[in-house]
Amino acid sequence: MNKNYYAILMAGGVGSRFWPVSTTDFPKQFHDMLGSGETLIQKTFSRLSKLIPIENILILTNEKYNHLVLEQLPMVKQEQVLLEPAMRNTAPCILYASLKIQKKNQDAIMVVAPSDHWIENEDEFAENLQYCFDFCNEENVLMTLGIQPTFPNTGFGYIEYDKTDNEPIKKVFQFREKPDYETAKSFLDSGNFLWNGGIFIWSVKSITQAFEKFQPKMNALFQKGIESYNTDAEKSFIEQNYALADNISIDYAIMENAKNVYVLPASFDWNDLGTWGSLHEKLDKDQNNNAVVNAKVFLENASNNIIRSDADKLIIIDGLNDYIIVDKEGVLLIYPKSKEQDIKSIVQKLENQKS
Repeated sequence: MNKNYYAILMAGGVGSRFWPVSTTDFPKQFHDMLGSGETLIQKTFSRLSKLIPIENILILTNEKYNHLVLEQLPMVKQEQVLLEPAMRNTAPCILYASLKIQKKNQDAIMVVAPSDHWIENEDEFAENLQYCFDFCNEENVLMTLGIQPTFPNTGFGYIEYDKTDNEPIKKVFQFREKPDYETAKSFLDSGNFLWNGGIFIWSVKSITQAFEKFQPKMNALFQKGIESYNTDAEKSFIEQNYALADNISIDYAIMENAKNVYVLPASFDWNDLGTWGSLHEKLDKDQNNNAVVNAKVFLENASNNIIRSDADKLIIIDGLNDYIIVDKEGVLLIYPKSKEQDIKSIVQKLENQKS
């Protein structure tokens, strides 16, 4: 295994569209959403450790999830868990982790990956990742793995690459924001658009240079702590300074500004598992397209539903089509799949009622 390979595993999200299973105290990456016997973060860690030494995988998460990370990944040491004292999106935490890695190994090549996505064909994933590592080792580039779109999804950002590029790795023309349906259809018709899956690959040299160029203020903030990184003084520096960083994503902060951005169209199946509907796609289903997780059910005239229960009870359903039915610790959710994006706002309304 190559000691220059590193991974930054992003595990700080709340996943509120998976409420009531995913909550702010126990978000989706720490759940076995697929009923596979492994949580999403465990599956992602296992996938990355096929190529990357275990001690070189850093987990970025919120302070309150530290115990969940250490419980679910017992092979990880506390110093590999980077705790964000404030929610500041992806750019600050990636810069923080990159500077820590740079101090250890200036020849590092790293992948940044979400902890809560579903990937089939894990051997294909490893091959794609190795291909990107090799490219980043030779060239001063910022890379991403683009996902082949299967339908005009309006919930993802898109990556447009040069149509005339016949190389396996394509030069990125531009990142495009989440489109409306007609625009998404035109993207698919064009044939040179990929979904932005949020998986990035680069050398530590390339990404730190990019922050220096495009985010000088943020770079200066985190450079102040360079002496403290990987020492006992690091925690105190981060607690005092992290919240001063701008709240900005890596896409806005770096990828949309840089000119040396490349994409490899992924050859593996991918799903961001962002909603109950996207989970439904990946689960085994009965002849009426119902997906059942951890539940005892009796179904009649029911189709296209996803049903999950943590309770020891029989769930009887008649006449429901295209619904999310979740029974979890004092909450029973029965909600149309067509309105699943609204679950996030329901959670917010419930929070507002409490306060």
